[in-house]
Amino acid sequence: MTKPLRLLAASALVLAAGLAPAWAQRTDVTVAMQLEPPHLDPTGGAAGAIDSVLYSNVFEGLTRFTESGEIVPGLAESWEISEDGLTYTFRLREDVTFHDGTAMDASDVKFTLDRARAEDSTNAQKQLFASIESVEVVDPRTVQVKLAQQDGMFLFNMAWGDAVIVAPESIGEIKSQPIGTGPFRFVEWVQGDRIEIARYEDYWGEAPALAEATFKFISDPTAAFSAMMAEDIDAFMAFPAPENLPQFEADPRFQVLIGSTEGETILSTNNAQPPLDDRRVRKAIAHAIDRQAIIDGAMFGYGTPIGTHFAPHNPAYVDLTEMSAHDPERARQLLADAGYADGFTTTLKLPPPSYARRGGEIVAAQLRAVGIETEITNLEWAQWLEEVFTNKNYGLTIVSHTEPMDIGIYARPDYYFQYDNPEFQALMEELNRTTDPDTRTEMLQQAQRIIAEDYVNGYLFQLAMTSVAKSGLRGLWANAPTQAVDLTGVYWED
Repeated sequence: MTKPLRLLAASALVLAAGLAPAWAQRTDVTVAMQLEPPHLDPTGGAAGAIDSVLYSNVFEGLTRFTESGEIVPGLAESWEISEDGLTYTFRLREDVTFHDGTAMDASDVKFTLDRARAEDSTNAQKQLFASIESVEVVDPRTVQVKLAQQDGMFLFNMAWGDAVIVAPESIGEIKSQPIGTGPFRFVEWVQGDRIEIARYEDYWGEAPALAEATFKFISDPTAAFSAMMAEDIDAFMAFPAPENLPQFEADPRFQVLIGSTEGETILSTNNAQPPLDDRRVRKAIAHAIDRQAIIDGAMFGYGTPIGTHFAPHNPAYVDLTEMSAHDPERARQLLADAGYADGFTTTLKLPPPSYARRGGEIVAAQLRAVGIETEITNLEWAQWLEEVFTNKNYGLTIVSHTEPMDIGIYARPDYYFQYDNPEFQALMEELNRTTDPDTRTEMLQQAQRIIAEDYVNGYLFQLAMTSVAKSGLRGLWANAPTQAVDLTGVYWED
């Protein structure tokens, strides 16, 4: 009996010293992602990787998305909408503090919304705030937002990562030292390697099961596979090597999570650059593309073909894939009609994700088959954001637009693919003023048809969410209604 008593005594000493024995439930996790954020301000950058790390973990908005895409209360515990639909009165939660200990109140909401819609705003989704006429502080827990016109998407828009609440006191350092109100506080960013966060002990809501979490950045698919197989990481969200998924499915150490995303993967086209400014040329490109070959070759079958910029799981989706069915002969004829019977050469600038790099090689071959040559350049994410997204210095690119229901970007002539259609812009303005669900559906379907008929971009597929995790890890989102790795409900099974 002596030996067990000694073991019990040793265990007691370990626990007293604050050290968990090997058999205790884990409270840490290391989650890998392919893309590293360029900075850490969700309200001042377009990179989805910022939200992947920070959304709901470090920062929160007035409303938030659930895994199913439902909009639920966030920092606003409730709200009232005036009869004319123009005034939203938000009641904020009690005892909310930022991670530096300062109180979050209505003045911070006003600062956030005014900053986002200001003339000099760098918010990548400034359009989300366009309907706001004024923001007034009623009292510390009450804020009133008045709209210039009815906006049926307003509560939805407030759930975006671009609308999270920030404080004026910490905004100067937000890109490197983010301070939010979420259940996790920022600890450290080792650029090129990892970001660490830890449980915020004074969080207003339910405390997360995890005490600390590390986001590890592994861009190379081969390295991603090796790290997961060696169990150096606990999960890899949006695993970049889909060809390896069957191997993980057959291994009892792991689980494979397959869900949907809001990621419309497109062959984005610079509509202002000749000859891509010619609709016939864009249509030729669309007919040159074999979507299924791209899905099979780049994504190993994971993905849903799309014919417009809209998620197939949305009830308002219209299947328009036949409008741009694979037809090389038709593509060649359209090029000849446009004066390019001998083809032309353009650029194809590719960001790091596997769908882009692998898909780009396939797309280049398909375009070559109809006479269009592409000069491929592989860019790092920061380069892509500067060169393509900001400076619009490109002909073609491949990217997934993971923002939720973002067809409204086609109403922005200065957006990076530079599509300028007054009819579409007017339709989006009317949609924003419309609250009736059936009318909104009809208008969204009309919008899908307009951009499909204009062949604004080559519409490839809806990105599937394919993640790998250790078998005992629970609570990870399988779906991605927004680009987020929400750790608030993640825990290790006993």
